Amino acid sequence: MAVQERYDTRPFAPDTTAGMGVQLLVLEVLCRAVGMGTTGWLTGSAFAVVTWVVLTLALRRSWTGAFGPANRVTLARTILVGGVTALVADSFERRPPVAVLVALATVALILDAVDGQVARRTGTATALGARFDMEVDAFLILVLCVHVAVPLGAWVLAIGLMRYAFVAASWVLPWLRGALPHSMARKTVAALQGIVLVVAGAGILPRASAAAAVAVALALLAWSFGRDIAWLWRVRARPDDGAGRCGAAVRAPVAGEGRGLSVRS
Repeated sequence: MAVQERYDTRPFAPDTTAGMGVQLLVLEVLCRAVGMGTTGWLTGSAFAVVTWVVLTLALRRSWTGAFGPANRVTLARTILVGGVTALVADSFERRPPVAVLVALATVALILDAVDGQVARRTGTATALGARFDMEVDAFLILVLCVHVAVPLGAWVLAIGLMRYAFVAASWVLPWLRGALPHSMARKTVAALQGIVLVVAGAGILPRASAAAAVAVALALLAWSFGRDIAWLWRVRARPDDGAGRCGAAVRAPVAGEGRGLSVRS
């Protein structure tokens, strides 16, 4: 991929600032259209500000080119996730507009398949874009878990927290930061989490059926993580095997590798 000029990361860079502005506009629309309260608005606003700060800092540290069309799609997904986050936070004070919440989450999940295609077809895939996409996916899953945990129980949160627990563990166990091989099974299981959580959160299934579906999704996710951890353990650093050292295996994500629902670091 051709090296492009460094992205303009001034404090008020157009793309990130526009994204925060649109996020605040979406929150205002939700307040007026579905009666979202102060808690939801404040939570959504905090999400918008934190996203802007983190993304701006990430862009400052990156030598990528222009923000790019794929990242704009991911930014649009981020705005939808911000709306979902605000509605879930507001649901602790009033009955949530489930149809609107499910619609926003569904579009965000659908667009997850779009940004990767855009990145590859326009030649604008970057490691930063892959990580951006991955973090949005992981946070959406966590927020949906919070929503579904209200009727089904706190155990549902294990789905959303598993990826963050994996990342935290990698701080203590460096071999967990090794590069994982491509796996369609991993991507399928990860994508299934969002679908199942949206269906369970929509309230269209009996409680027992929804709980069973989420339990199966959790079991598959645990299997997927377990398989990856076992693989990383097998190829971890060994004193007598310099070729298998984690230091050699650790690398930045291949450009575009994070495009598509993924819950690994």
